[in-house]
This record gives sequence, C-alpha cells and structure tokens, in this order.
Amino acid sequence: MGCKPASTPLQKGLILAASDGSLLDDPQPYRQLVGRLLYLGYTRPDITFAIHQLSQFVQAPTVIHWQAALHVLRYLKGCPSLGLFYPTGNSFVLQAYCDADWGACRDTRRSVSGFCIFLGSSLVSWKSKKQATVSKSSAEAEYRSISSVVCELLWISYILQDFQIPVVLPISLRCDNQTALHIAANPVFHERTKHLDIDCHIVRERLKLGFLSLLHTSSSTQLADIFTKSLSAPLFHAFLVKLGLRDFLQAPT
Repeated sequence: MGCKPASTPLQKGLILAASDGSLLDDPQPYRQLVGRLLYLGYTRPDITFAIHQLSQFVQAPTVIHWQAALHVLRYLKGCPSLGLFYPTGNSFVLQAYCDADWGACRDTRRSVSGFCIFLGSSLVSWKSKKQATVSKSSAEAEYRSISSVVCELLWISYILQDFQIPVVLPISLRCDNQTALHIAANPVFHERTKHLDIDCHIVRERLKLGFLSLLHTSSSTQLADIFTKSLSAPLFHAFLVKLGLRDFLQAPT
C-alpha cells in the first residue's frame, strides 16, 4: 500500500455506528478484511479494540466503516513486526486490569468492557467486548467488567493448576472506579445493586475466599483503557510498552 502509516489503529475518540455514511456497494472486501484482522488479533492486542469496532458491522458495512478498516491497515504498515515478548525467568504471579467505557455504543448505549491479564510480566489474556445489557451508571458498567475478568481469572487459574503450577493468592485486580470497588467491598445489597445480584455474588465470593484483591489504579495507569476506547498516540504507545509489545525488527538497545 502506497500510503502514509498511521500512529494508532483508529483516530482518537472514534466510535463507529450503523448509521455512519452510505452502505458499500459490495460488502465482501470489508468482510474479508475484518476476518483477516480477527486472525491477526490473536497475537496483536494493540488492534483488539479496533477489531471490536469493525466486526460489529460486517452485515451492512458503510463507506465510513471501510475507511476505518483501511486506517487499521495504515497503522499495521507502520509496525508489521510488533509482537508480544515473553521473557525467560518469568514469575507465575497473576495480575489483571479491567475497565469499561460507559454507554459507548452509539446504537444501543451498551458499555464496552476491556481487560488484560498478566502472568508475571507477560500478557496472557485480553478482551474487548460490548456488554450484554445497558448499564445505568459508570459504576455498574465497571462492576460488570470486574465480574467478567474474575471469570477469566478463574479459568486461567484452573489451567495453571492442571499443569501443577501453584497459583499465588490473592490475585491483584486493578480498577479505576472507586464506586465499583465500594460495591464489591460492601456486603449489603441495596437499591443501586439489586439488579447486579449475580455479578455481585461472583465477585464477593472470590473476595471472601481470598482468591481476589481489588485495588484502585489511576486512569493514567489503567492499561485496560486500550481495550475500551481509541486513545491518543502518546498514551497508546506508552501502554503498548507496558503490555509487553516490542518491535522485533528494531535493533536492541
């Protein structure tokens, strides 16, 4: 492609919607491109949120969606050799970050959850997903995200145990919403949380058993942000370093 590389997968703050632009005459190229990006995304967490956005519109893609997909290609052109680095001598301590972008979907106003899980310093699991229901507050959206990552942590801990690898407890889970952390720590169900009954029990049960430790982190250090929204280039690239992505064609320093 004879185009200028882009510094991020999507333009900062971009959120796509079904009503954006006119429909493509032939949706097949868009579908094929998204399919290829989905495959690439298994080893490229840096494009996970962009893929989440694009894959929602494969049935009826528009010109705007196609342009956004091409923007992802421009980004990939600038960093074709970027990948996850797994160092030797890594520890087996699990830690996680989770976040939610409240009401992010312009079509449904459902929130977007994102999380990333590390084994030692190595990123082993990550996700960007639209929540199944509409949340009435940012705290509710964040709490649903916490519940989601707790289930993933349980699954990973079972896999480690199958390999006779001891799981260090409690597992640190970092969230940037103080109200969501208060809901998790408060054993009293009230009007604000009664519709979160299942999620509350899942999280509180794991806290009570000593499986989980919920910690607050600032928005500037919330690594899961990269899975819930399109960030500015400086913050995006700072998070990539912390996630453990490296350019394998660059000479070591």
